[in-house]
Amino acid sequence: MSRRVCVIGGGSSGLTSIKSCLDEGLEPTCFESSDDIGGLWRFKENPEADRASIYHSVIINTSKEMMCFSDFPIPAHFPNYMHNSLIMDYFRMYAEHFQLTKHIRFQIRVLQVKPRPDFSRSGQWDVETENKKGEKEKHIFDAVMICIGHHCHPNLPLHDFPGIDKFKGQYFHSRDYKTAEEWRGKRVVVIGIGNSGGDIAVELSRVTKQVFLSTRRGAWILNRVGQQGVPMDFQLNRRVVKMAQSVLPFGLVCRLGENKINQRFNHSLYSLQPKHRLFSQHPTVNDELPNRILSGTVQVKPNIRRLQGSSIEFDDGTVEDNIDLVVFATGYNFSFPFLPSNMLPVSGNKANLYKYMFPPGLERPTLVVIGLVQPLGAIMPISEMQARWATRVFKGTSLQGTNPRHQYVTSQRHTIQVDYIDYMDQIAYQVGARPSLLRLLLRDPGVWLCVLLGPCTPYQYRLRGPGQWDGARQAILTTWDRMAGALKTRPSDIPEPKQRSLPLTLTVGAAALALGYYWNIHNHPSLLIALDPTTWQDKIKPYLPVLW
Repeated sequence: MSRRVCVIGGGSSGLTSIKSCLDEGLEPTCFESSDDIGGLWRFKENPEADRASIYHSVIINTSKEMMCFSDFPIPAHFPNYMHNSLIMDYFRMYAEHFQLTKHIRFQIRVLQVKPRPDFSRSGQWDVETENKKGEKEKHIFDAVMICIGHHCHPNLPLHDFPGIDKFKGQYFHSRDYKTAEEWRGKRVVVIGIGNSGGDIAVELSRVTKQVFLSTRRGAWILNRVGQQGVPMDFQLNRRVVKMAQSVLPFGLVCRLGENKINQRFNHSLYSLQPKHRLFSQHPTVNDELPNRILSGTVQVKPNIRRLQGSSIEFDDGTVEDNIDLVVFATGYNFSFPFLPSNMLPVSGNKANLYKYMFPPGLERPTLVVIGLVQPLGAIMPISEMQARWATRVFKGTSLQGTNPRHQYVTSQRHTIQVDYIDYMDQIAYQVGARPSLLRLLLRDPGVWLCVLLGPCTPYQYRLRGPGQWDGARQAILTTWDRMAGALKTRPSDIPEPKQRSLPLTLTVGAAALALGYYWNIHNHPSLLIALDPTTWQDKIKPYLPVLW
């Protein structure tokens, strides 16, 4: 009999968990409390309880090639940074292509998940659910995948803002913000300079009389548009960049990055200079904030000291009067109310999880949390990789994950932050799908060059091992074509300018190749003949243009 798996949540993590179960021959049943898929990315005018809610204009801050599922590329004509409605279109295409929806039971809420009396032997779980009519049902599952993410309960720290109870204006959490129009001509304070806070401040500043953006620590501001118009994450999330960062001192890496960012605009001059280094905390992605600050429609302020009537005093002693609205862009807390309180306690937004996935102490590794990470990159491919590993653990074909009791990491808002490439490689190693640079160099130099120097796209994790996809190689080689295809919407007879970054790319690539060559020859002299440059240099040439 196939193992039955309970998947809680029908967002991006839930969808890929269903697919991973099917790929491994498991039998998934997904319980989704709402009436549709999409989770966080499904816009609703009226927010639902215990879940995040986005505003109408939200555009994702990772490019389509970096956020797609690894065996289902986003169509070439879709823009590189997609509006939330297009993300939903992609999810629907994914669900339809792999026939996932039939495994989802909508408007079903999970009330309780607890181990069965014989859990130490069977690893099974009792799951109780409730439908929209209030009718309850009990189920038995062999494994459980929790896919509710970390945007669960709005964090509204009113106790940190003296006088908020007597504030004469309105205040609400960012989840309740939808459009700017109703605040035309008003004076607004936005608290928090994360991605939501920055976006809302910019959008409000187009119609309001004045926006004040309050931040305790400041932030490093990244642009979606990178050098020469290429998506920024194409340049940041590259293996060759991570190799360089791993050998250089942390302070030097931060200083180089900070100097580069400050070339666009001086963060200190714009009152945004943070107290932390660039790679110490998640940066904020916002293309328009510097322009809004420069035009005066957004003013950056320190933390709020107190509120008095309709006035707000800041920590620097300045006071702004006649404030109509305060938006708390102060993030979310997560919890697992359906689990026994002692199984996965969450205190101060902290939870103990091995590899951010498996609760420690369980006698059987049949409970997993998917998507409880905040990557410096896209969440969708990480959730997919986690699901691929978890389902193999459930099936018993991955031994590395069968004893998570003795190692775990502490997870909270800031410590659930992971580096995209490092974390993907860690989990891919458990699956047996981590790309081998040496193998690619010997067998497919063109793809090797793309994997080493190009963006670390999810397709790289379908080149080998369980779940290998025949289309992965072609998807890697055509990554830049899909990126450019969405931009070339007007025919032009003007020849494209020669890309000046190619020499630098080749120089960095040559340096990486030389280091790899030296290491391999030093440790594996038998590879000397196999790595003779004359045997593979001609194979690489056709792929150089795609790297620019």
